[in-house]
Amino acid sequence: MASRDRTLLQASALVLAVTVVLSVALTVLHVPSAVLFGSLIGGMAHALTSPRALALPAWAFRTGQGLIGITIGSLVSLSTLADLGPALLPIAAVTLGTVAVSLAAGRVLALRDDVSRVTGAFAMIAGGASGVVAVARDLGADDRVVTIVQYLRVFVVLVTMPLVTVAVFHPDHGLGTFEVGGASLPADLTYTALALAAGLALARAVPFSTATLLGPLAVAIALTATGWWGEPTVPTVLQWLAYGLIGVQVGLRFTRASLASIARMLPVVLVIIAAMIAATALMGALLAWLTPVDGLTAYLATTPGGLFAVLATAADSGSDVTYVMTVQLFRLLVILAFTPLLARWLRARAGR
Repeated sequence: MASRDRTLLQASALVLAVTVVLSVALTVLHVPSAVLFGSLIGGMAHALTSPRALALPAWAFRTGQGLIGITIGSLVSLSTLADLGPALLPIAAVTLGTVAVSLAAGRVLALRDDVSRVTGAFAMIAGGASGVVAVARDLGADDRVVTIVQYLRVFVVLVTMPLVTVAVFHPDHGLGTFEVGGASLPADLTYTALALAAGLALARAVPFSTATLLGPLAVAIALTATGWWGEPTVPTVLQWLAYGLIGVQVGLRFTRASLASIARMLPVVLVIIAAMIAATALMGALLAWLTPVDGLTAYLATTPGGLFAVLATAADSGSDVTYVMTVQLFRLLVILAFTPLLARWLRARAGR
């Protein structure tokens, strides 16, 4: 398509229209993070077809990061994490092993001339795709590569997980369903507003990258721990807004050259992802050997992505949903907490 100039209104209307139509279509098709994908393509639809520069204001991107942080924080139960007790040491060991596998995969990807070490690491880091994507640019990574590779991994996990579950573990089905908790809408809105306001204020006071996500996440965990809101969640519409703001911002930064470069690396990426999934499955087997948990629960607890699909599979097969969620969230919190230090270390190594 030939590039042509657009007015600001025309560009904004195109991005919004493509985002809404694709988000609805992908939601109907049950694609995970449908709004993020829809908004990503919405931003690309303008960026690749017009020379007019278009970008979201900084406050909008910070709001999107903050809402994603709260969404993650609302899932965390400190009491459940504390209940891990004697299992915490092997879980921590498996978590660190998974991070090591991720970094090794990222280093392999970074052997390409068009991928930096920081980009390779955060493109391949296992778990917390939405959080990693939201802070990738702040960490000095190419958020376009990180977004595509992170969600490609999630897609491969979602496709292979049912096959592995049936072929290896032969579980019964229909034993339960996974329900996301939620308070009343006024309570959810109040919880979200307080966590966002206090979290962004905290982020301004803390001088490190990713604070815009981690500040609201920390406040959300603290508010959830009080029990005043029951089991609060970020209202779905606000989650859609967060994914939309992040996706559009990333999509608007695409160029035809960057899109072609990412397309060329996809065959290599798929091979690396397959190796990662196999390695994390071995981590699951190790966890089952070190703890009393059954093999299927351990496998689901260590899958590298697709949290809600993993939890639904755990419930349907009669696995320990609480254990699976706790291990997955423990790894996610470890990854997000140490991303600034990891990014700094990787940049220092690259500099040497």
